[in-house]
Amino acid sequence: MSQANTLNPPPTTAQGTATSKDGTTIAFESAGTGPALVMVDGAMCSRAMGPMEAIAKLLTDRYTVYRYDRRGRGGSGDTQPYAPAREVEDLAAVIQAAGGSARVFGISSGAALALEATNHGLAITQLALYEAPFIVDATRPPSPADYLERLEAALARGRRSEAAKMFLRIVQMPALVLMVMPLTPAWKGICNVAHTLPYDARILADTQSGKPLPRDRWPHVTMPTLVMDGGKSPTWMRNAAKALADVLPGARYQTLPGQTHMVKAQAIAPALAAFFGA
Repeated sequence: MSQANTLNPPPTTAQGTATSKDGTTIAFESAGTGPALVMVDGAMCSRAMGPMEAIAKLLTDRYTVYRYDRRGRGGSGDTQPYAPAREVEDLAAVIQAAGGSARVFGISSGAALALEATNHGLAITQLALYEAPFIVDATRPPSPADYLERLEAALARGRRSEAAKMFLRIVQMPALVLMVMPLTPAWKGICNVAHTLPYDARILADTQSGKPLPRDRWPHVTMPTLVMDGGKSPTWMRNAAKALADVLPGARYQTLPGQTHMVKAQAIAPALAAFFGA
């Protein structure tokens, strides 16, 4: 796969938009040839920022890869009021634009969104998930009960930087890294999408409570599903991946050796290609 991408010129990227059920415009781009593969970003990521671009480039020799800006990010609209169901409808619109059905890959909170969308009956033929940030036991503290409330309060005061730092503390970013991040060029982009952090919090809802995942939470996710984690990821995150694979009847669990939550494209793209097949 990597050799083919080295020898062949990069595929042409096509820009497009889809209209969600509530009229919101969702911006996407596609590249490659073959069956449709739609990628779902995690918190604060978009087509302009995050891991999906590098992963997609390693898969366009096999699939037509669709990357889209989730609601409120990049070129997509942000019709209010927000509800997780609206993001399910956004993904449905992108899948429809991709031909009506698709393989879907979600990462972090995007994995949780993809899981919910699949459970709602979207035309997803195969599902791959990387480290949905569920908290299912006592290996780390649960998210504070007032996290969403505090996020929304900070954003209502126009304090996007404060909201971003709140989120990064929740995901246990080391204090030294958090101290340096506002000085980096990436910080402006992070703050630009900080208003969407409550969206991810609502999607995750009670899955960060420290309680085991109910076996009846996603009864309609019965298609072939790959649940992945990184071999160097925190114990709580790996336990969550194992627990998720255990409650989904069509799932298998795979660890990517040496990887963390910031998974490298060269590690995950071959795993996705092997799972999705031709």
